[in-house]
Amino acid sequence: MANDWKTTARGQALLVLEEVFRQGAYSNIALNKQLKVSHLSEKDKGLVTEIVYGTVARKLTLEWQLSHVIEDRDKLETWVYDLLMLSLYQLAYLDKIPAHAVVNDAVSIAKNRGNKKGAEKLVNAVLRRLASSDLPDPETIKRVNKRYSILYSLPVWLVKKLIEQYGQERAVAIFESLHKRNKASFRVTDSSRLEEMAVVLEADKSLLSPVGLTKTSGHLAGTDYFKEGLLTIQDETSQLVAPTLDIQGDEAILDACAAPGGKSVHMASYLSTGQVTALDLYDHKLELIKENADRIGVADKLVTKKLDASKVHETFPKDSFDKILVDAPCSGIGLIRRKPDIKYHKDLQDFESLQTIQLEIMSSVCQTLRKGGIITYSTCTIVEEENQQVIQKFLETHPDFEQVMLRHEREDIMVDGCLAITPEQYLTDGFFIAQVRKKA
Repeated sequence: MANDWKTTARGQALLVLEEVFRQGAYSNIALNKQLKVSHLSEKDKGLVTEIVYGTVARKLTLEWQLSHVIEDRDKLETWVYDLLMLSLYQLAYLDKIPAHAVVNDAVSIAKNRGNKKGAEKLVNAVLRRLASSDLPDPETIKRVNKRYSILYSLPVWLVKKLIEQYGQERAVAIFESLHKRNKASFRVTDSSRLEEMAVVLEADKSLLSPVGLTKTSGHLAGTDYFKEGLLTIQDETSQLVAPTLDIQGDEAILDACAAPGGKSVHMASYLSTGQVTALDLYDHKLELIKENADRIGVADKLVTKKLDASKVHETFPKDSFDKILVDAPCSGIGLIRRKPDIKYHKDLQDFESLQTIQLEIMSSVCQTLRKGGIITYSTCTIVEEENQQVIQKFLETHPDFEQVMLRHEREDIMVDGCLAITPEQYLTDGFFIAQVRKKA
């Protein structure tokens, strides 16, 4: 049967990568969709996952190496090129898989898939050549930014931006960390059981969050702790947000950009008589917040509302809230390790346009805050245009507000009274948290 290739692990990886590279699908969504209908073993599903994320994460490196053996990629059918890319990823980065298995599988896919004769011959020739000699070395590239771009598979503009902001040494440490495997991190909802869960789940305690557990691998969403709402999936950095609001229990709190609700339910868990109002633009995202609140058992402390965060002042009167969280829409540059596609879909202009949106949201919500109230501002990016500059510009245009200096026992994440965490420090997401107070 000619279509057998679609039932193999590498064939399914190819289908997912075509969706990602040719149709702009998000890799995590395309992959989950494929694995849901797949009849592969768990081990083979693991291989599909590794190939998809690895090929997306290393795309620029793989393309550069292929350019040494392919004269004109535009003459190839796109699926042939994608097949070569995912095969090269395995040859270059997966040392447990024998080269002949990679080559044979790719040739077999090409033979079954191609409508024109000859695709399998080309695939065979290119991959044998790559497998039998040393791969081209990006270290030989003379221009510094281009060299780092190819070495770490990051667009040149982003390499340049991060070197400008962090200096070369730290920027390179960030680049390297983005290719280290992501750990799973969880928030324990009942802190008195942290020790017990760490032992039972063989997990490590977070170095950043007093209620966080991490694990290098493992599916904790299947555990009873998770089903009972004692455990929720949340990055260690994101767990630091709710505590900055110093919630006493009776406050009216606004979460202006709430979905999927991890921070909303964390804030709600501190409440006795108070309430969190969680906003989002989309119904299906508001449903996610409600599901999260139900599972954690705080649904009675939380209401959702469909609203654009930049229109808050048109809907809620003055003095509506004691505390506000703006977890702002951002470029997500801090999430590249988990979502490698991000780096190919952004450019420098995005930081400017996002800053405009971030300031609009801050300017809108601040009008509904009581005197003496606080706004925590957070993002999952590491670029100053979306972080320090937003706070600075907000304070310049709102003289009735002042910055609140945040503290953390890990001094290496404190920058000018803000918490600014880059991905290489604790192998977490990159994250930023700042706070301002309305003068009484």
